[in-house]
Amino acid sequence: MYLFSDKFYPSARKCTKGLPGAVLVFLAGLSLHAAPALAQVSGAATGGTAVMVPATLPQTSGFRQALAAAASGDEAVQNFFRDRGYESFWTSEGPEGITRRAALLAALDGAAFHALPVARYDAAGLRRAFAQLRSEGDRGRLEIRMTRALLDYARDLSSGVLTPARIDPGIVRSLPRPEEPEVLAAFAADPQRLLNSLSPRNPEYVRLLRARADLQRQIAGGGWGRTIAAKSLRPGSEGPEVVALRDRLAAMGYLGRSATASYDGSIVAAVRAFQEDQGLSADGVAGEATLRALNTAAEERLAAVTVAIERERWANIPRGDRHIWVNLTDYTVKLIDDGKVSFETRAVIGSTKDEKRTPEFSHRMTYLEVNPDWTVPPGIIRRDYLPKLQANPNALGHLKVVDSRGREIPRSAINFSAYTARNFPFSLKQPPGPSNALGRVKFMFPNPWSIYLHDTPDKHLFARDARAFSSGCVRLNDPFDFAYALLARQSDDPKGLFQRVLNSGKQTRINLEEPVPVHLDYRTAFSDARGKMQYRRDIYGRDAAIHAALIKAGVTP
Repeated sequence: MYLFSDKFYPSARKCTKGLPGAVLVFLAGLSLHAAPALAQVSGAATGGTAVMVPATLPQTSGFRQALAAAASGDEAVQNFFRDRGYESFWTSEGPEGITRRAALLAALDGAAFHALPVARYDAAGLRRAFAQLRSEGDRGRLEIRMTRALLDYARDLSSGVLTPARIDPGIVRSLPRPEEPEVLAAFAADPQRLLNSLSPRNPEYVRLLRARADLQRQIAGGGWGRTIAAKSLRPGSEGPEVVALRDRLAAMGYLGRSATASYDGSIVAAVRAFQEDQGLSADGVAGEATLRALNTAAEERLAAVTVAIERERWANIPRGDRHIWVNLTDYTVKLIDDGKVSFETRAVIGSTKDEKRTPEFSHRMTYLEVNPDWTVPPGIIRRDYLPKLQANPNALGHLKVVDSRGREIPRSAINFSAYTARNFPFSLKQPPGPSNALGRVKFMFPNPWSIYLHDTPDKHLFARDARAFSSGCVRLNDPFDFAYALLARQSDDPKGLFQRVLNSGKQTRINLEEPVPVHLDYRTAFSDARGKMQYRRDIYGRDAAIHAALIKAGVTP
């Protein structure tokens, strides 16, 4: 995490327009909204940002003993106060103490806007504690409470409230957790600068915050109106359910004011726009899938956006000026260059079966393998192929049986029934060729989960809206064009280079001179290039689990 970065995307500045002043400080490094209050100190404040410490409490050895006892077992906090000679940091009477506590309390006041667990930091309780200081022991303990509130807030805002792998084993991200000594040192040097640096700097984070605020206002106003009871509606339909469709599209912002009771051209256009934002075939017909999406409650969309905000914090890392973004729920692979999509293709991802779901992680693509062979993953051998070979040794004739030395073993020499999934000693390989399961090229970012992007000879699945059919890896609809785009930075003729290697028929590696970061993500709520919100189905149920965990942690729905 970059605690001191002043860089902020220009497009993100536009996104902050109209947001509450109390949160701008976290989004674009703006001035503390309550700065004028710093000079207006109240000794009994229970609200606002500035609190005063009674001058009658001297800093004595009793204060230091209480502070040390309260910090016991917390190494970062212990070291911080030890290095300060156990002097007060938050409860000092001078301007530095006032500035520090005002800055932190103002930040904590914005926690709910960021979908953070407000009670975890307890800004109201901290204010009460300042107003009720009666002893040097109270003062020492409050020093530690304030310090822990800062560290908890910094961790949660910069890298997430939850630990993803505890929610779903398929989310194998390493979180960018801030180093606590760095947070404390940075806050001591410049409180506001530290607080400004914590939230993700990606413009997507700001857009999600805005979408969440918009949905909360919509829900407070009654949502999107009554649901549509029809099973299907199409151009020419009339009646009350068309009116319900019209009104719901209008409430969602897809249709202007209209009195029509018939499924006319304006409704067709609105339905198409809605379908595009849901990843559905944009045919303008309100069929089963479209009506299911239309009838989704605003509260469910709010949950999706809240989860996306948390996911954005998990991904608060430099993503690369050039990077590959795989959104599993959108079934797409995109090449991003300097913030813009330079290439996009449809994808097939792992099926919804637990053992075949595509995991989420970030890595670096380092090479392409043209005319690859296919070594069948051990999991597929255990689950699918060994039982077939035991039933019929001549099954799966397109695969070679290979021993640990790489030698092909005749099937007649193997008693497959003598082995189990645990002790099967052979590998299964398919040689290169147009019928190879990996197609003619695979894109490699070697990782512990053996996940990669690849071609496929089975193209018909790309025509479907939902495309979760693989055993875990990601298949591409346009792998050759993707290869050309990747190689364009290292060759004047990327297509010619790739085709020459392809036409040789030989298994060949083409190294990428500049490795490209790859981010396998899972977003059921995200914005498009225009900043408009898109929603997708929670195909693996991961977001539902994350949302439940966020609510349990104290995040307000």
